[in-house]
Amino acid sequence: MSESPLTIQQNLARASELDQISDSARLDVELLLAECVERERTYLYTWPEKELTPEQQARFESLFSRRLTGEPVAHILGQREFWSLPLQVNPSTLIPRPDTERLVEVVLDLDLPNDARVVDLGTGTGAIALALASEKPGWNITGVDQSVDAVKLAEANRQALGFNHITIKQSDWFGELASEQFNLIVSNPPYIDQQDPHLAEGDVRFEPLSALVADANGLADIQHIAEQAKQHLLPGGWLALEHGFEQGEDVREIFSACGYVDVVTEQDYGGNDRVTLGRYS
Repeated sequence: MSESPLTIQQNLARASELDQISDSARLDVELLLAECVERERTYLYTWPEKELTPEQQARFESLFSRRLTGEPVAHILGQREFWSLPLQVNPSTLIPRPDTERLVEVVLDLDLPNDARVVDLGTGTGAIALALASEKPGWNITGVDQSVDAVKLAEANRQALGFNHITIKQSDWFGELASEQFNLIVSNPPYIDQQDPHLAEGDVRFEPLSALVADANGLADIQHIAEQAKQHLLPGGWLALEHGFEQGEDVREIFSACGYVDVVTEQDYGGNDRVTLGRYS
């Protein structure tokens, strides 16, 4: 740990200290350093020789030490960008990830009405619902989550972004949606098997298990949603779910067994199965 202020470049060089705990060590340091100097990341490369003030260096040391323990950058900063939207985050929900942006892309490509009714199940930070709202101001979007803390967080994000065509409510999946029906049901549900060794690694150690794991080899919530969604889809409505990269075939089988047609799995940016969707007619 540095005892006196360093230059921006010297602090950036400390990214190597994070190599064992992060696959984005350089980006992590850039984000923490930009926070401390209260500038955009581009500033770091414009003024690499600029020395931090003692106060800035002390703050960087504090944030950097937290990252060294494995605490996610999103939790340290209280924010994560998703679909170019700044979202507040906290330990009550999953941290929005780039793979979920692929889910947003897939459903935006669907041929849905300009005034489509949409629900995002397990909305967490509100990431999916808010991303869709940013692209489709005519859609009537509902985001639900069983967690009171998640609902508060999603509502805070909705208010901060000023999206008035979204409703955030507490509901255990479809529990509080009564007989409401939708043109699109979308979700990033828990899909990790309880025995998955990755649960003891990286950022997921700091995220709620209830939002990560599911019974039946990670497929229990996907099965439940697929079965229950049929009662809440308008004729020809779509169900689209994110899932694990090895679950594509299993999820397609679940969808087909539940009576969905035009079932297809789309890949994420790494070429892995990530999103399965189907239409209920």
